[in-house]
Amino acid sequence: MKIDFQRILCATDLSDFSNLAVIQAIGMAKEFGSMLYICHVIDLPLVTMHGAAFIYQEDQIEEMKTAALDQIKALVAGSALNWSPVVETGPVSSTLCRLTVEKQADLTIVSTHGRTGIKRLFLGSVTERLLRTIACPLMVVTPPDQPGMAKKQFKGFGFKQIMVGCDFSKDSGRALEYGFSLAQEFEAVIHLVHVVEPFAYRDAMLKEPTKTEAITDLTTGCRERLETLVPADAHNWCRVEIACEAGKPFQELKSYAEAHRVDLILLGVRGHSLVQTMLLGSTTDRVIRGVSCPVLSVCPP
Repeated sequence: MKIDFQRILCATDLSDFSNLAVIQAIGMAKEFGSMLYICHVIDLPLVTMHGAAFIYQEDQIEEMKTAALDQIKALVAGSALNWSPVVETGPVSSTLCRLTVEKQADLTIVSTHGRTGIKRLFLGSVTERLLRTIACPLMVVTPPDQPGMAKKQFKGFGFKQIMVGCDFSKDSGRALEYGFSLAQEFEAVIHLVHVVEPFAYRDAMLKEPTKTEAITDLTTGCRERLETLVPADAHNWCRVEIACEAGKPFQELKSYAEAHRVDLILLGVRGHSLVQTMLLGSTTDRVIRGVSCPVLSVCPP
């Protein structure tokens, strides 16, 4: 299955780190010959004083839009590509979801600041909301290993080590399709990784040696199952690595990505109930917050 990103939507809040998503988007747009929409959403907070709401004047809003447009143009200056700026006001996550549909985007690219702790528990982040509501694959540019990373790090754009997290669900199956297509596009090595969670299979009546044998049998069976997911002709145009780890999925995927210097991770997104999302988060959320390479989450069609 050949994936073609004809229209890419990139969102930035115009901060230094968020603008790295723009650099990533420019590289993708050039690679695929895509139409690129660079979007900035001005989220105007409602301010009240003595019971009266403060409303921004129309000319103030227009000044903010003009300033944002100038900054976006500066980001794209000198880049030979087909692009268009989009500056709007409104709630960020819902506005981006709407724009994704209006622009018929095949891919949306954003950055995350990796919010954790109590703020995330009660507020969530724009990225985490998009993961569950956006209508196209979402690429998240994560915080770099070192602060102050310059644009030159993205010189020679491309992905050479691509990892796909496989849990044998329909969602991970779609992520696998995107993974093989991108591996062919960039002539990259593709890593198919499944994580067995020991606690999900353990039996309190089993002795420890027996439990270890059971996990070993499971990992062996999973490796064989992963091999069946590889297209027949894939070995002709890319190198395929198969791995089955045991432990917590987000920890093992993070460790594998670091050990193999993975520069793109693909994961399927599964829906969670509100309580699960608030208290536990998903594997995709946790991987995004723990790695320093882009993560492409593939949503159901």
